[in-house]
Formats: sequence, structure tokens, C-alpha cells
Amino acid sequence: MTLAQSGMPAAMGGATLGHYLLVSAILFCLGLIGFLTRRNLIIMFLCTELMFQAAGLALIAFGRFHMSFTGQTFVIFVLTVAAAEAAMALALVVLLFRRRESLDAEAWQDMKG
Repeated sequence: MTLAQSGMPAAMGGATLGHYLLVSAILFCLGLIGFLTRRNLIIMFLCTELMFQAAGLALIAFGRFHMSFTGQTFVIFVLTVAAAEAAMALALVVLLFRRRESLDAEAWQDMKG
């Protein structure tokens, strides 16, 4: 087996599309539950990233199932948006921590504009 294989890739092995979608759904649910139940901004940020990764896994699984690269191509764009979101969220967390020295979301609930 070489890196430069000719033709289309082989079909999905022992794991079926349903297995990948189940793992993706579990990851997404864990991220959603963590986001809704935690009050620490960093944990909420990490749960958001977990939901992004779950969506990416589902896209790649669908792309592989249909033997096309569109799912993988779309994941590149999702990861780009996730990287930009990570940079902005980290900057915001640092700014918020400097102002009140707390990362509790309850402390920022009464923001005034």
C-alpha cells in the first residue's frame, strides 16, 4: 500500500455510517450538556469546540460514505471558523478575567451596554 493510490478509496471498513453518527451525536450531546450546565467560561468554550468537532466528524463520515471529498472540504472551512472563534473567545476570556478576576458566567450576566 502506497501513499499515492490510484482510484477511489476503499469503502468504510467494519464500522458503518451509523457508528460514526452515533459517536458524533454522543460528542455533540456531551458538548451541549457541558455548555448548558457549566458556568466557567473556559469550560463553556471547550464544550463549544467539542460540538464543532462532533459536527466535523459527521461531515467526514457522510463524505466517506458517499465516496466524495465534499464533507472533508467543508470540514476545512468549519475548522477555520473554529480557529477564528477560538482566538476571539480566548481574547474575550482574558479581557473579562482582567476586569473582574472571575471566569464565572454569572458574574457577567448583568452587563450594561
